[in-house]
Amino acid sequence: MRKVLVANRGEIAVRVVRACRDAGLASAAVYAEQDLDALHAAMADEAYALGGLTPAETYLNAGKIVKIALEAGADAVHPGYGFLSENAAFARAVSDAGLTWIGPPAEAIEALGDKVKARLIAREVGAPLAPGTAHPARDAAEITAFAREHGLPIAIKAVYGGGGRGLKVAWRLEEIEELYESAVREATTAFGRGDCFVERYLDRPRHVETQCLADTHGNVVVISTRDCSLQRRHQKLVEEAPAPFLSQAQVDELYAASKAILRAVGYVGAGTCEFLIGRDGTISFLEVNTRLQVEHPVSEEVTGIDLVREMFRIADGEPLGYADPPARGHSIEFRINAEDPASGFLPAPGTLTAFRPPSGPGVRLDAGYIEGTTVPQAYDSLIGKLIITAATRRGALQRAARALAEFEIAGLPTVLPFHRAVIADPAFAAPHDTLGVHTRWIETEFQADLPRQDPAELAEAADRDRLTVEVDGKRLEVTVPRRAPASAQAPERPRRASREALSGPAGDTLISPMQGTIIKIAVTDGQQVSAGDTVVTLEAMKMEQPLSAHKDGTIADLSVAVGQTVSSGESVCRIE
Repeated sequence: MRKVLVANRGEIAVRVVRACRDAGLASAAVYAEQDLDALHAAMADEAYALGGLTPAETYLNAGKIVKIALEAGADAVHPGYGFLSENAAFARAVSDAGLTWIGPPAEAIEALGDKVKARLIAREVGAPLAPGTAHPARDAAEITAFAREHGLPIAIKAVYGGGGRGLKVAWRLEEIEELYESAVREATTAFGRGDCFVERYLDRPRHVETQCLADTHGNVVVISTRDCSLQRRHQKLVEEAPAPFLSQAQVDELYAASKAILRAVGYVGAGTCEFLIGRDGTISFLEVNTRLQVEHPVSEEVTGIDLVREMFRIADGEPLGYADPPARGHSIEFRINAEDPASGFLPAPGTLTAFRPPSGPGVRLDAGYIEGTTVPQAYDSLIGKLIITAATRRGALQRAARALAEFEIAGLPTVLPFHRAVIADPAFAAPHDTLGVHTRWIETEFQADLPRQDPAELAEAADRDRLTVEVDGKRLEVTVPRRAPASAQAPERPRRASREALSGPAGDTLISPMQGTIIKIAVTDGQQVSAGDTVVTLEAMKMEQPLSAHKDGTIADLSVAVGQTVSSGESVCRIE
């Protein structure tokens, strides 16, 4: 290989571009219209316009990407994660064009990327497995029948999905139809296909996975285990390696099952086998992600292996040349997302008016943005990843506390307040050598009082300057308005009312708490609703968010339409 086209955006595109430079390879980027000034486009040796705004027009358009790769003189394509990374047709199109596909063979993607086929393979090789359907569900009625036979809760999952998109958990029979429709929409938007299947959902499990590498010579190794139990909306927020508090027997079973599954399909490249571990220690195979994972840095940190460069070597036909590497130390990754955890982790696109990351021993930052750049509404909310490594898990938590306190971001809400709180929570900090968190712990048990990050107030704070002064010989920092002082009679900046003031029990107006696109309207003018009923469904940053009635009443002045983009604070309707 000489030149790699990176078929992605954001943090992972930056990561691959840097690996190209480390390996002495040229890099070419692609970008959507809103990514013209994006970091990945600026860092690559060359960057080419995809000519569109939506994922379907840009990073999901296989034909455009292959055409650009050929025109750019690239001889290889790295798909990153998400978008087309697990699309067998794209892998074939790349190979058919005479380019090197830096990933598993299309046949392996088809066998394992299809979650239903993956379950059949896991059963054949003897991997531990929970009950599930043997084929994609035809409709919500089939899923309901499964739930009646096997019991609730159940997980409705995108066959070709990953990263929590197209995954819905049903706890009641009456919500299955709506959740199935939502899963299909999310999967179609994120992956281009909406097929879904269903499996029995383990309540309060840990999410544990193995990072694997396989070469073209039949060698398969496990780089490390990881625990990814801290999730919201079935998407990971914090990951660590190695997975703590597992018995040697559990580790051995995870390693053996992972290798058997990958060998069964002739796997090549980087891949991750995911499992759930019940509270009684029972292990159940979940899926294989046939790509690089967002959380891959923690495995790199504890083994010293650069997984992206290993993907380059494997794609060039080189043997791995080593067995399962031992893990040294402990590493924790904190995803830095543009979301407000105090408002249900609502996504919040915006411009980074300040971005001052920490540094020092054991601190790594993989970011897709810098100060002054904008996190767009059309794509996911990941700004970057803070990776903290130390000799022990306790040491990593202590170092994380320092680094998270140093991290300063302004201009938009982020999950930093959650991270600062969770590392001190006994359920996660595990003072008694047992992990108390599970995949729904954030939604069901996390109790910290987090500050609400109002976008309007953050924008107002960005219009202030920080000054250093001395008072009686002591250094102090103060902030002052950038605009004219009050003595100049400058008009006061209007402040947007809080969500509670506009849509709380005392008011009639239901407003959108975030910027997004209306994808479903569940009511009509004059319809009676009860508090908690879904009024509309918004899609923002590739995730669906239902907006519910805040009180009982009658819908009036419904002012939105499907496909319409609404801003944070915009009126949707009144409930009289």
